[in-house]
Amino acid sequence: MFSQCDTFSHLFHGLRELNFATRYAMAHGVTKGAQSPRQMSREGKSAREPSGRTISWSHAELVCAGAVFLVALVVYSWTLAPAVTLTDSGELTVAAYGLGVAHPPGFPLWVMLAHLASLLPVGSVAVRINFSSAVFAALACATLTLVVAELLITVSCCAPRRRRNKAGRQGSDIESSNADGLLIFAPAVGAGLLMAFSRTLWSYATVTEVYTLNALLILLVFFSVVRWRRLIIETQSDFSVTVATDDAWIYASAFVFGVAMGVHHVTVALTLPAIAVVVYRTEGLKFFTSRRLLYAALISIGALILVYSYLPWAASRSPAMNWGNPRSLQEIWWHITGRQYRVFFSFSSAAMGAQFVEFCGMALREFGFAWLPLTLFLAVAGLAGAYKRDRTSFWFLLLILFADLAYSLSYEIAEDKDAYYLPVFISIAIAAGLGVRWLIQLTVPRPLPIWKSYVAAATAIVLTSATAFAANWPFNDRRHYFIADDYVENLLSAIAPNGLLLTQDWQVASPMLYAQEIEQRRPDVKVVDINLLRRSWYFDYLKHAHARLIERSREKIDPYVELLKQWEHDPSAFARSQELTQGISMAFLDMDWFSLSLLTKAFMTHLTRISRCADWLMGRSDLQRMML
Repeated sequence: MFSQCDTFSHLFHGLRELNFATRYAMAHGVTKGAQSPRQMSREGKSAREPSGRTISWSHAELVCAGAVFLVALVVYSWTLAPAVTLTDSGELTVAAYGLGVAHPPGFPLWVMLAHLASLLPVGSVAVRINFSSAVFAALACATLTLVVAELLITVSCCAPRRRRNKAGRQGSDIESSNADGLLIFAPAVGAGLLMAFSRTLWSYATVTEVYTLNALLILLVFFSVVRWRRLIIETQSDFSVTVATDDAWIYASAFVFGVAMGVHHVTVALTLPAIAVVVYRTEGLKFFTSRRLLYAALISIGALILVYSYLPWAASRSPAMNWGNPRSLQEIWWHITGRQYRVFFSFSSAAMGAQFVEFCGMALREFGFAWLPLTLFLAVAGLAGAYKRDRTSFWFLLLILFADLAYSLSYEIAEDKDAYYLPVFISIAIAAGLGVRWLIQLTVPRPLPIWKSYVAAATAIVLTSATAFAANWPFNDRRHYFIADDYVENLLSAIAPNGLLLTQDWQVASPMLYAQEIEQRRPDVKVVDINLLRRSWYFDYLKHAHARLIERSREKIDPYVELLKQWEHDPSAFARSQELTQGISMAFLDMDWFSLSLLTKAFMTHLTRISRCADWLMGRSDLQRMML
């Protein structure tokens, strides 16, 4: 038996030697009497350094995380979209390429990182930024692997330690160490691969979107917090005394939290209750009544301000994509808080009930086939096991899930709704990793040969990850995804030189931005998004893109834009005044009819589009309702 496990014994046998070394170092440190607690902590760290024959837990964690990263990146690269895609991809690519301002909340950190990716001398700009999403997603899966490993190492630290006879039970100790390592790293790898092949993360890993970076940063915060907790518990368990704790990890989590607020701040902020519970259950009120809380808060706020200072800087450059033109403090605040999206909140029980039914359908399909909810079963088992062995992990995962659900169920949007549930899916994947540990322990009791544990672990990993892979591959394979590109090309090919295209379809306007601004396709065609005429900043874009069009209509456009800016700053005044509402409505219609009459004479115009637009304008006299 020993010969069969010799390779793995070098990997996991170091834990027993590690504990002995730290106790020995601590005992000798106490007898000297001249060492401070911090010196004792440093001595303990040096005692933990692995020997040439053993690999520490941290090294094994990195190996597992690296393996998950490579597998995920290969799959994402293979299924990567080869061109611009629908929804926000075109607009986001233009914002990143020109260091502009994207739609609220602006995603400044993502814009800067995606801009760096756009400079790579490989492929088109769309492919470069699509690939950055793949890298962020693969790193997120690797980080989730580390989170699960940290939670399981913490469980092993909390478990009562058995006294062993070194001389008489060395072989069984090695086998036990192998089993301990297997029960930590097999579930971690399984959870990482499960997240890699989940429907939502995989779908955003192949296109230009902000959500994979958002998932990565959330998981980096989680990892920093659970690593900090594990080191405290490990120190207390090994030393049996209270020593000064290195808070670098908690400050690192504070910094990453602040930076993460510069991507998709709502889903990041929703994790704060779960993080607070971990800190409280680790140190009680001691942390919250100390200066460390103040330091952590200042670090987070400083990182947040640093990231969002990008917005006024970018707006001042007047880039092609300058959504909201946030230069003043008020405009910056409006942009960050997503003022224009507040109308999508609904707290009615009927609306939230419908959203919950939709979420249940997503959850059943997220990690595999809807008729085979294996992952959800493992997640429930993992939560049950966490409730028995590590109550902190239980509340941590549950709070992530409930906080995100409470927000997302009240927010009604037609697109990207699945991305708002990413924290929930992350929590489920972590819980499923804990469930894999339970499954291995259930199927292979300790007295059986260790190789059977390896077989059980491999079977559990393959079953979960392969099921998710097989179910979600058809949905996420975008190797031949040219829908948006073909849509744009077909429209442009039907428009005569110097033509005009009016559209209400964001699935046209967004990829068209990419085609015209970055690829310089058909710059002679004037493309106007009718819906964005409700925003004053859009006229600055039209001046940049179609100066002649705006110049011909300036006498009608300027009065409307002035009223529009008044409405943006004080919409309640227009709600109270019928005169103001009628005034801005008539100015809007007057501007459009005048512009259309001029453009019909000046350009070869797509008459079908104009006719449809005119019908729409006549049917939308209530501009206040339209603007909301």
